[in-house]
Amino acid sequence: MDGILAATALSFGVIFVAELGDKSQLMALTFATRFKPLPVLIGITVATAVVHAVSVGIGYGLGASLPTGWIALVAGVAFLGFGAWTLRGDTLTEEEKSKAELTKRSAIVAVSVAFFLAELGDKTMLATITLATQHGWFGTWLGSTLGMVAADALAILIGRFLGRRLPEKAIKYGAAALFAVFGVWLVVEAIGQLV
Repeated sequence: MDGILAATALSFGVIFVAELGDKSQLMALTFATRFKPLPVLIGITVATAVVHAVSVGIGYGLGASLPTGWIALVAGVAFLGFGAWTLRGDTLTEEEKSKAELTKRSAIVAVSVAFFLAELGDKTMLATITLATQHGWFGTWLGSTLGMVAADALAILIGRFLGRRLPEKAIKYGAAALFAVFGVWLVVEAIGQLV
């Protein structure tokens, strides 16, 4: 049971941080200005659960077939890359903004589809795959799903009730620093396994 809790906590933290300032969080903020919070949150949860189930399946399958030392090394380098990606930042394209401006009657479906498409190949999907190569599939899926939903719920609250943005530079630099810490930690762990 400790393995599941550890995988859940680690995945929650990593994905929550990865989602801060991400384009899907910007989409959540946009949807929250048009729809009630509950349908937006339900749509996000459905899409996230599906995308992260696929991600965990891919990552867990890779983890079972590859040596763990090399996986940790690749994961560490990937997390350093995620840090750089986070510094670059995300913005919504006009097409993504238009997806967020659909009719209210289909808010849950609209949010689910938009989030599913936005998350395919996104850094949170790649981070979930990376985590699943080394940790239990259920804890990784649960933690990554809850982490993303929590980060997007934060965006919904901000978009809905506060009406102002968190300082973008602080979020960007903080998230990038945490990715770098996770990346260095994984690289050091990998070198220890390979030596």
